[in-house]
Amino acid sequence: MQTHYELLQRLIAGKIIAVVRLDSGDDLIQVAEALKAGGIEAIEFTVPTPNSLEMINQASAHFGDEVIMGAGTVLDPETARAAILSGAQFIVTPTLNLETIELCRRYGKPVIPGGLTPTEILTAWQAGADMVKVFPASVGGPAYIKAVLAPLPQIRLAPTGGVSAENAAAYMQAGATGIGVGGKLVDKGAVANKDWGAIRVEAQKLVAAVG
Repeated sequence: MQTHYELLQRLIAGKIIAVVRLDSGDDLIQVAEALKAGGIEAIEFTVPTPNSLEMINQASAHFGDEVIMGAGTVLDPETARAAILSGAQFIVTPTLNLETIELCRRYGKPVIPGGLTPTEILTAWQAGADMVKVFPASVGGPAYIKAVLAPLPQIRLAPTGGVSAENAAAYMQAGATGIGVGGKLVDKGAVANKDWGAIRVEAQKLVAAVG
């Protein structure tokens, strides 16, 4: 089992968290294989997806330490605990919930809570967040990331929402520690057509963009 420190260092080094939001969990392993082939090893699978916890468990067993499988769109500590017990190695939330941060710290798993305002971002950091998911990042763009980090340079920010291969470099240059990319990376049409090669190519583009 990887430690909290080891998991966090891999997330930071990888720079990219693929946000996988599917209509069902049936294709998760194939999508994850395509992302891994494209150079992305951190995958956030959203828990509202039917059978998400079962699929996280299966994917974690399938990949072992080769892929860091996390749970996303986690709204409360109860769901976070269930996801961790199912094999999730990190937790991502869309909003700020202090009890969820506390739960993840207790279990030794990296937690990336969502926040948008400087107050939310700092509150999350002070509560023990490993990174803060700036969501939706498209509201302010890279300029907003740079502006927030001016007075708060110690905080690791992971902008998510509207991030793609086209603007990923700008977010990293603005000071982001990492990025979360969903629909621009894992296209639902490609999944429906089982075009895993298209997902791999998009992953490669994104990896190249962040350097």
